[in-house]
Parts: sequence; structure tokens; C-alpha cells
Amino acid sequence: MIITKTPFRMSFFGGGTDMEAFFKENGGSVLSTTFDKYCYVNVRHLPRFFDYSTELSYSKTERVTRIDDIEHPAIRNAMKMLDMHEIRLTYEADLPARSGLGTSSSFAVGMLNAFYALKGKYADKKKLADEAIYLERVLCDEAGGWQDQIAASFGGFNRIDFNADGYSVRPIIISPERKRQLNNNLMMFFTGFTRFSSDVQKANQLDDASKKKQLKEMLNLVDEAESILTDTSKDLDDFGRLLDVTWKLKRQTGKSVSTNHIDELYEKGICAGALGGKLLGAGGGGFLVFYVQPEKQIEVKKAMKDLMYIPFKFEDAGTQVIYYGPEDYSPLEEA
Repeated sequence: MIITKTPFRMSFFGGGTDMEAFFKENGGSVLSTTFDKYCYVNVRHLPRFFDYSTELSYSKTERVTRIDDIEHPAIRNAMKMLDMHEIRLTYEADLPARSGLGTSSSFAVGMLNAFYALKGKYADKKKLADEAIYLERVLCDEAGGWQDQIAASFGGFNRIDFNADGYSVRPIIISPERKRQLNNNLMMFFTGFTRFSSDVQKANQLDDASKKKQLKEMLNLVDEAESILTDTSKDLDDFGRLLDVTWKLKRQTGKSVSTNHIDELYEKGICAGALGGKLLGAGGGGFLVFYVQPEKQIEVKKAMKDLMYIPFKFEDAGTQVIYYGPEDYSPLEEA
């Protein structure tokens, strides 16, 4: 039996510039972190006592005898890609899917990590990220960027740069105390809405010069945000004010990024004292994160009283195999 633990990510700046159609031509950069909310993938070989050979448990249960009959596209394609057979897979998560935290990509990374471990093979973080990108964007043909798979695999607070040749991951060098202060100044709330990121991305396809202009402006903010974090002479509160700038730019990149209700919630947070914030993920619903000075946090909580408050801590590990129990397994044709 194998159990993997894979974090969710929180993207601050540069979201959208990780889309291949954009960064191949213009370059791209994302500033993001993973945090202490996870998805867990449990995989083992299914004993041969049943009239089905594969059992999958996620938001629904599937029992099939042919891989081609699996409804879940990521599981079906991953099993084909890595030649997996006769498995029982269970998925659990600390936070709901389709909520703007890269949950589907965290699942893809954690599943691939578990599959390799079940085969008795080691896959490094770059291999897992690359294969998760290929799985979701090519094999499953889902619209979206590359940042989620990379963040889930590598973990930590990073700047991820994209260009025509691929990507690079560089940790943000920030003192532990300044990092704690940033963490303590961030507040996350669940709006209650969920959606498929790929659906939002399709509705917001790169189709005009104005959207590219907004993305280029958002890209330029990544350097400024990194400088605020790493230069101790700069006011950390400017990071929050810059979040407000990037959110206003992001709202202009597509009609599905926000809703009237999300806009109202955001304005409530700002009026209560937040310096800035943004909706996480592709847009349309999910989690709102605000940058709030400690003395204003009680007022922001009151303003968001109808939403669930989610405390969190940054994490650095990325995807991990947290239980490794090797099995003796022979493919059915060799049994």
C-alpha cells in the first residue's frame, strides 16, 4: 500500500502568465506558495476476489474491469500512461475540489507519485511535475496553465519562471520572521462556490490584445512583489496593496473571472480594513484571500461572517510518500 500527501497551492502574482499560449511568446512568472492543506491518495493492488479489477473512490465510486471504462479522465489516462492494473485508489482532501487551489493538479501529482511508488520506482519532483502537466494538458486536454502541477510537486514559497524552453523554480529568499509575518497577515475565506478551472479558462481564452496587455502588466508585478518580500527595507504591507492591483488587473482578463457576489465580498473585505486580496485560481468562485494587518483582522472576520474562515500555514515539502508498504504483485497474465 502507498499513501501520498500533496499540498494545495496559493498563487499571489502572475497567474495566467503560466498559460503555454502566453508564455511561449511573452515569457511568464508566478509567485506562489503551498500551504498546510493536503490531498491524500491511497493506492494498493486490488485482491483478485471480485468481479471487477479496479476500484476507485473519490467523489464517486467506480468499479470496472477495463481501464477504458474508467470515467475519471485523469485516473484513466494516468493508468494507461504508467501501465497500472488491478488497483484500488482512494482520494481524500482537506479542502473541496474545484475551489481555486489547484486541487485537480495536486491530485494528479499525488496519484503519479503513488503509482511510481507502487511500482517500486522513485520519481523526482521535476519528473512528477512534467508528467502531471502532460497528463492534464495533453492526455486529458484540459485548458489551464502549468503552475499548479509545479507548485504541488516542489512545494514551498517559490518564483516559477516560464519561457519557450520550459520552466525553472526558484525559492523566494525571505527571513523566517518576515515569512511568518506575511503568513499571519493573510486571511482566507471560502465563498462556497465551486467550478472547474478548465471551464473558466476556456471561457477566458486568450483572444484579444487587451487581455495580453493585462497579463503583461500582471507579469511585471511579479518582480515588484518579490522585491517587497526579499528587501527588508521595504514595507511588507505593500505586498497587500499590490495584491489589490493584480486582482483589479485579473478581473479585466475575462468575464468569468469574477461575479457580482464575489465583487461585493471583496469590497466588504477592503472596507473592513484589508489592504488587498484576490480570488484564488482561475476565477468564478472558491477562496478569497486578503492581506490584513493584525489589528484589522477582527473587523474583516465580522465582514466575512457568512463565509467559512480557513486558517493556514505555509509548507515547504511538496508531494510526499508518507506510507510505503511494498507488495508482491504479478500481472494477471503472469500469475
